[in-house]
Amino acid sequence: MLEKALRGSRVYWAWVLFLLAFAGAAFGLYLYGWIADVELSNLSRDVVWGFFIANYTFMVGVAASAVMVVLPYYLHNQKEFGRITALGEFLAVGAVLTTLLFVMADVGQPTRAFNMYIYPTPGSPFFWNTNILPGYMVLNLIIAWFTLDAEQRGSKPARWVKWLILLSIPWAISIHTFTSFVYSGIVARPFWNTAILTPRFIASAFASGPALLVLLALAVKKYAGYDPGSKAIEKVGLIVTYAMIINVFLVVAELWSALYSNIPAHLDHFRYLYLGLGGHAVLVPWMWVSAVLGIVSVVMLIAPQVRHSQRLLAVACGIVVLSTWIDKGMGLVVGGFVPSPLDKITEYMPSAAEWFIAGGVYAAALLVVTVLYKIAIGVKQEVAG
Repeated sequence: MLEKALRGSRVYWAWVLFLLAFAGAAFGLYLYGWIADVELSNLSRDVVWGFFIANYTFMVGVAASAVMVVLPYYLHNQKEFGRITALGEFLAVGAVLTTLLFVMADVGQPTRAFNMYIYPTPGSPFFWNTNILPGYMVLNLIIAWFTLDAEQRGSKPARWVKWLILLSIPWAISIHTFTSFVYSGIVARPFWNTAILTPRFIASAFASGPALLVLLALAVKKYAGYDPGSKAIEKVGLIVTYAMIINVFLVVAELWSALYSNIPAHLDHFRYLYLGLGGHAVLVPWMWVSAVLGIVSVVMLIAPQVRHSQRLLAVACGIVVLSTWIDKGMGLVVGGFVPSPLDKITEYMPSAAEWFIAGGVYAAALLVVTVLYKIAIGVKQEVAG
């Protein structure tokens, strides 16, 4: 099947070369910072996690969301999901790749990542989270690849593939659960130290991931000549609707808890994010954009007319992705560090180098997803023909 990725139009190869060039340039900048020992980020002793970990957290949720198309197709035999399931599984592969690359970018040099294996700490949720992520990526790659291979041969997938599918369902939930545990278990950070953080992570994952899948499915339909099916896209849009409603509800519940209890250690983080604190308000515009977009997306998605219109659904899903990316990224990560446990306010905004390297990470993952989608679409079209 790999040969299908080696055949394509000029537009396809131009897109591949652009992604390669962008990812390569970003990798060159990363190497420069590593070899020359130059600080490329705006991180400090008070804010030790920034833009890279913010994107890591968001993309773990995108990876976990593949289960939302796997469940109805493989467990409930919803045939309309058959044309979109492989796209969801390959999206999970690309999403996990971004998380691993963002961890590498954050630690500064790849050799440091090996310390986790040389000096393992099984008591740390981060140890488990970083280990189960590659497993989940390989799991989705194997399932999608061998399912497509069986489809190409006109046979059913092997029995062992079905067992891997069943294994992938709890595995998907676990990767984002452990990600939330990384944050919520830190006692010195009241903004994260809340039991509601895990359901918030899961809800936002099941909103942002399927929303991104809808956008990719519509892009594939427009530019690759492959129709994943209007019914499947609408149903994924309905999943986004329910998940986003729950996500907004949980955010409001968390905000109510902080306001009503009026505990400064918890409330000051929300004040900093939404109102500013002590004259510091660099993230306030970000958070209000996220809040407004979150409400707008819910209002749009509730209307059946929006979900039935692919153009309006694309707009709503784009809004969902942007809203959750801000809230679950910069808002969650940086908001947990400001103010510090000693009430010190050290603001953080990503540097130009951080933006560029992050763009390179997404370009590398998008390149992998492009190749995998080319293979999946090629097989689907061959079978249909």
